[in-house]
Amino acid sequence: MAASDSDPPDTPLRSPGLPTRRLGRVGPELPVLGLGTWRRFDLPPRREHLAHQVVEHALDLGVRAFDTAPVYGRAEQVLANALRSRRAEAFVATKIWAGDAGEGRRQLDRQLQLFGGRVDLLQIHHLIGWRNHLDWLAEAREQGLIRLIGVSFWQDGAFGGGTTSDLRAAIRSGVIDVVQVPVNPLERRMEDRVLPLAKEHGTGVIAMRPFAEGALLPGPPPDRLAETGSPDYAHALLRWTLGDPRVHLAIPATLDPAHLDANAAAVRAAPLTGEQRHAIARLARRSG
Repeated sequence: MAASDSDPPDTPLRSPGLPTRRLGRVGPELPVLGLGTWRRFDLPPRREHLAHQVVEHALDLGVRAFDTAPVYGRAEQVLANALRSRRAEAFVATKIWAGDAGEGRRQLDRQLQLFGGRVDLLQIHHLIGWRNHLDWLAEAREQGLIRLIGVSFWQDGAFGGGTTSDLRAAIRSGVIDVVQVPVNPLERRMEDRVLPLAKEHGTGVIAMRPFAEGALLPGPPPDRLAETGSPDYAHALLRWTLGDPRVHLAIPATLDPAHLDANAAAVRAAPLTGEQRHAIARLARRSG
C-alpha cells in the first residue's frame, strides 16, 4: 500500500527560494534542486567540515532533499552529522544495498539511528534483490519508519542489479512511490521506456546524473551557448533535465558552495523554449 494521499503537507520542507514540484502522487512538495553525496561526502573526519558547510549553505538556499547511500563510503554518516539540529528541514533519501531482507533491515536500523528515527525515502539501490524487499519495506512504511519507498536504476545489470524490465515491473507493483534514474541529453533511455509509465502510475521521479557524471562537462565554449539561453553548459544541462515535467527533483552532487549557487540559479531560470532544448541536446551529442 502506498503512502496516503491525505498525508499532511510538509510545510518545513517547502522553500520560497526555489521552484517546487510534488514528488509524484503521494510524495511531498519539494524544491526541484536537491543535493547528491556520491563521490563527494566520503570524507575523513578531518575534512568533514567541508560537507557541513555545503549542507548548511544548501539549507539556507532552500534545498531540502539530500540523497545518499550506505555504499558511498562515509557519506551517510557525514550527511547525518552535517544535518545535526536542522534534520527537520531535510528530506533524507538513502538506499539499501542488499540481496536479502535481513541485511536490508539491518541497514535500515542503522539509518534510523543516523537520521533521527525516520527515513523520508528508502530506495532499493540498482534494484538489487528488489522482490525480496517489497513486503518488509511496505510494513516499515506502514509503521512510519520510512515515508516513501523507491528504487534507483542506472542501466541494465549495473553493479549486479536489475534491468529496465525489472524497473518497469517494480513501478507496476503498486509498492514503489519513487524512481531515481538518469535524465540528461546524453543518456535518454528513460524518456520513452520508463518516464511515461512513471507518469501513468503517479510515481515520483528523481533525476540522477544530470551532467552524465561529468561526461558532458565542461562542455562547449561560451560562444557556442547563445542558442541555449544559458551562461554555461552546466546551467543549460540542469535546465534541460528539469525541463521535462515528468521529472520532479534533480540531485547533482557537489562539495562546492559556488557550484550549489550556480545550480540554484539554473533552476530559477525561465523554462527552456523548444528551440533551446533541442540546441542543448545537439551540443550533448557532439560532446558525448
